[in-house]
Amino acid sequence: MSPPSHLPFSFFFLLPLLVLSATPTLNDDVLGLIVFKADLKDSDSKLSSWNEDDETPCNWLGVKCDPISNRVLELTLNGLSLSGKLGRGLLQLQNLQTLSLSRNNLSGSLMAELLRLERLQSVDLSHNSFTGSIPDGFFSQCRSVRFLSLANNWFSGEIPSNVGSCSTLEALNLSSNFFSGFFPAEIWSLKDLRSFDLSGNGVAGEIPVGIGRLVNLRSVSLRGNKLSGSLPEDIGDSVLLNSVDLSGNMLIGSLPNSLQKLSMCVHVGLSSNSFSGELPDWIGEMSSLQSLDLSQNHFMGQIPGSIGHLQALEELNLSKNNLTGGLPESMANCTKLQEMDLSHNFLTGNLQQWVFQLRLRKLMAAENRFSGFIQIPGTSSSTLSVLDLSMNTFSGNIPEEMSSIQSLQLLNLSSNRISGSIPPALGELKNIEVIDLSGNQLRGSIPPEIEGAVGLKELILSKNSISGVIPGKISNCVSLTLLDLSRNNLIGSIPPSLANLTDLQKVDLSLNKFTGSLPKQLGDLPHLLSFNISHNNFSGDLPAGNFFNTISFSSIFYNPGLCGAVVNRSCPAFLPKPIVLNPNSSSPSSPSSSNALPADNYHHKKIIFSISALVAIAAAAIIILGVITISIVNLGVKTSASHSATAALAVSDDYFRQSPTTDSSSGKLVMFSRDDPEFCAGAHALLNKDCELGRGGFGTVYKTVLQDGRPVAIKKLTVSSVVKSRQDFELEVKKLGKLQHPNLVTLEGYYWTSSLQLMIYEYVSGGSLYSLLHESSTSRTLSWQERFDAILGMAKSLAYLHQHGVIHYNVKSSNVLLDESGEPKVGDYGLANLLPMLDRYVLSSKIQSSLGYMAPEFACRTMMISEKCDVYGFGVVVLEIVTGRKPVEYGEDDVIVLCDMVRGLLDVDRVEDCMDVKLCGKFPMEEAVPVIKLGLICASQVPSSRPDMTEVVNILELIRYPQGTSEEELS
Repeated sequence: MSPPSHLPFSFFFLLPLLVLSATPTLNDDVLGLIVFKADLKDSDSKLSSWNEDDETPCNWLGVKCDPISNRVLELTLNGLSLSGKLGRGLLQLQNLQTLSLSRNNLSGSLMAELLRLERLQSVDLSHNSFTGSIPDGFFSQCRSVRFLSLANNWFSGEIPSNVGSCSTLEALNLSSNFFSGFFPAEIWSLKDLRSFDLSGNGVAGEIPVGIGRLVNLRSVSLRGNKLSGSLPEDIGDSVLLNSVDLSGNMLIGSLPNSLQKLSMCVHVGLSSNSFSGELPDWIGEMSSLQSLDLSQNHFMGQIPGSIGHLQALEELNLSKNNLTGGLPESMANCTKLQEMDLSHNFLTGNLQQWVFQLRLRKLMAAENRFSGFIQIPGTSSSTLSVLDLSMNTFSGNIPEEMSSIQSLQLLNLSSNRISGSIPPALGELKNIEVIDLSGNQLRGSIPPEIEGAVGLKELILSKNSISGVIPGKISNCVSLTLLDLSRNNLIGSIPPSLANLTDLQKVDLSLNKFTGSLPKQLGDLPHLLSFNISHNNFSGDLPAGNFFNTISFSSIFYNPGLCGAVVNRSCPAFLPKPIVLNPNSSSPSSPSSSNALPADNYHHKKIIFSISALVAIAAAAIIILGVITISIVNLGVKTSASHSATAALAVSDDYFRQSPTTDSSSGKLVMFSRDDPEFCAGAHALLNKDCELGRGGFGTVYKTVLQDGRPVAIKKLTVSSVVKSRQDFELEVKKLGKLQHPNLVTLEGYYWTSSLQLMIYEYVSGGSLYSLLHESSTSRTLSWQERFDAILGMAKSLAYLHQHGVIHYNVKSSNVLLDESGEPKVGDYGLANLLPMLDRYVLSSKIQSSLGYMAPEFACRTMMISEKCDVYGFGVVVLEIVTGRKPVEYGEDDVIVLCDMVRGLLDVDRVEDCMDVKLCGKFPMEEAVPVIKLGLICASQVPSSRPDMTEVVNILELIRYPQGTSEEELS
């Protein structure tokens, strides 16, 4: 029924409160709770029993009454999915002692008058969505509250200083909010306080002195704040403290001596601070300690022998410090110890047998300097579930007694010097989930008995010298999700039964000697995320379906026998017939063609043009038409633009001293550095032919010098007639100016007028890759190391550009410069973004001035231009660097396309003939061959077959890896 129109809406909003005051004969608690309910949203109808017609609320859900007066004593509505705000109806519950509304979704601000209820003793509003700061009058109205929890909300701001007014408080929990500001010293004035929790906030500053006055304090947690300074010296005067947690702050200094007074303390957590000094010997006097966590600090020295006095100790964490020496024998007395973490220190010596005779559940001693044999006595603990001894210098064999620890779930012995073979007895560990033996000196084969470890989820045996085959019975480990056998000497094929491991997510078989084809059943694995078989001798096609349809090239790299679309090699059943052009052209008479192929008998074969050659020839014709078209369009403005450019370049040196805010009519100079330097030679130098460095599709580059003596390169753009508007131009240039990478030529500034644009770059003195590879005037020959560094540097810079959404569009060797230290720097990046949307053929003519670098999709209207165009150009430059030949070479009767030539030589196993003769055989074949193949893959005709540049970087680093390892490791 709709309300009468003559009554204001506010009347109905205030009606509940008017009823409360107008009808004192009715039960105030019923009316108060009904008003409280009106502010809530009860989506699950949990409060359906709350009926306003009832005489009392004592039978309502969550309500408890005094049996004599029928007044409400307790309101407990925890975890009922209630939302809405905390209504003022609660203020009518004058006899209320307990209010608990935790684990709901209540929101809004805190009601300032809540604590003024005279009999209220306990308030729990934790795990809700309350926001805002604590009202200034909140604590000052406190009458009798002993327990208050505002934990796990969204409260913010500072903790009011009048918190000390609530003198009856015994427990205060403000944890997991967003409180900030300094720690209020008034907290220590709450004489009856027994528990205080401020963890998980942003409170800063020092912990004030005064905690020692709280003689009843049992527990204090300030974990996860921004507290600094040292611990207050009087902390030990609160002798009843049984739990202290100050971890995750910025506390410094040594531990105060007063801590030793806390003989009743059960838990001390000081992890993730910056405490320093040696562990004090008096720590053994804290005889009640059950948990001691001093991890992630700067403690040094040896572990004190007195720690053996802590016979109640159950958990000890000393990890990530600078502790030295061995484990004190006295620790054998800590018979109740269940978890011990000593990892990431500098501890030395043997791991004594008594360690394994404790009732430990977890033993973690990773990344120390422990040495000697791992000795497990026959009476070893049967409770051990985690054993992590990785990254030490343990030697000897894996003890057979390891199988006696039937409770073991994680075994990590990686990165040690353990030798021998994998004991078959490990298969007896029925509860084992993780076995990591990587980075050791293990030999022998993978024992078939491993099938007995039916709960195994992760098996990591990489970086050993394990030989033999993968046992087919490994398929009985049906829970396996990770299998890493990389960098071993394994042979044979992958057993088809591996496909029965339907939970497999990650498989790494790289750097072995596997052969054969991949079982087709692997394509049915439903959860596979990675499958790395690179650096093996697999052959045939990849399995079809699921993961293998999108497998990355880096995962299958360097398997000469693999075929299919991913490796850009047709399988024998689908080998296409080549297109033969000019079959009678076999004469080696012309100088150009005589160098086209390095071997005479190969050259006398018929000249075979691939699809890429035909596409390149077709694209050349289209580009010529585009050049003619754009030339005609620009003819009308060419003269005026030239006059304007000359006038702008002829301005005096005084102009370059002007501010970047110079009027646009006279031009604008912007330098991205703090100071705008002046040009010594001034703009006149740009008209001097002697200062010209080169010409490209975008313009001419000149060298000039700043007033501080630093040379810069200035590109005068010759596309002024089609450049974007000033606003768009500046926006694009400023984006490019923010790009900073060691393998990119830095853009330092720009100059703008409507008819002239200049780009100011750092000057790179070592010349271009093109000149070093092809110009006879250059006497220097690049070594293989320099060539590989250039390839890797290019890859890193292009990956960086692509990560920042920039396509280079113009990747070629003349745009790769070398600095004085030989470091490659890629230039001319992103300049296509300075132009408006142009026809792609015109764009090609402007920036792809060398035909051989242009991706085939430039000649196709229906294909999208993407980062894969840069990958194609990169692949061509890779082949150019390795072979020393130009991307396209023209003879009298034929055209030699570099990609086709290299691919042809590889097909007849003439890899050596691909290499630049200037190297004189001084190159590692194990690097050269994969680099050539990578170049061919990057220059694939199909964009989807090309890897992305991040993958390319990973592959190159993997190619270089074997250079630093022994032949035995890679054999």
